[in-house]
Amino acid sequence: MLSSSSIAVRELPLFPLPDVVLFPGRPLPLHIFEFRYRIMMNTILESDRRFGVLMFDPVRGEIAEVGCCAEVIHFQRLPDDRMKILTLGQQRFRVLEYVREKPYRVGLVEWVEDNATDEDLRPMATEVEQLLKDVVHLSAKLTDQKVELPEDLPNLPLELSYWVASNLYGVASEQQTLLEMQQTTERLKRESEILTSTRNHLAARTALKDVLK
Repeated sequence: MLSSSSIAVRELPLFPLPDVVLFPGRPLPLHIFEFRYRIMMNTILESDRRFGVLMFDPVRGEIAEVGCCAEVIHFQRLPDDRMKILTLGQQRFRVLEYVREKPYRVGLVEWVEDNATDEDLRPMATEVEQLLKDVVHLSAKLTDQKVELPEDLPNLPLELSYWVASNLYGVASEQQTLLEMQQTTERLKRESEILTSTRNHLAARTALKDVLK
């Protein structure tokens, strides 16, 4: 009899990207020009249109073990067999082993999900959303530009935690840590810490700007 974990194991073509961390439910546009990845895209477009995105750390020269499955939802062929594709993040996965390395990496992966909890996460999600609004408001004030949160901001705690994580810029290692967490509570807590720090920093800069007017 197969266990549920063995059923969730499959082979997946893998696409390491420098300092890019994809999250479930989030879009990722890509320009495919390398020969090996043109081969990969042509192959997956004939099957289930899915491949794995893994963060590559160019400083350490390391590829993350946990990534996110991407599904091609739109593609456009360009001259020289290049391609523009739009993907959407699906399930997270962990690479168990590499099946082959050429012409592109293929790994044996298992799906990763957040652990179930009886805790009501809505108050924490509400707090994170308010911190987001504060950061956006202060950013707009500081730059004298109109900055707004999207109307379709997720309201479920898990989806909100992914949205916030995907919109942290220039901190790929922090995003990778958030991707690997398997507790929604833990992810929201860390995001609350990051947003609080950002809000305080922006508030101080805004106050200074007001003084210097």
